[in-house]
Amino acid sequence: MEEFEQFLIQKKIDPISFKNEDPSIFQDFQSLFDQVHPKSFVTQKLFLINKIRRKYPLKREAAETEVPKKKMIRPVFKRKT
Repeated sequence: MEEFEQFLIQKKIDPISFKNEDPSIFQDFQSLFDQVHPKSFVTQKLFLINKIRRKYPLKREAAETEVPKKKMIRPVFKRKT
């Protein structure tokens, strides 16, 4: 999977429906994403990303299968006595 599509999944946007229904906007976003840092991309397109997220929401099941979360381990501290 491409880096831009992974970014869309992290932002809870369905990349397949976005690409199929708005291919010109998808291409524009992808070319800009390839040229700049992801944080800069978000800063430039924040309001458009939110609008697209509402238009092409990612289904919860797809998000969980695509991007598994790592289990966090709490450190164990031993007290000195």
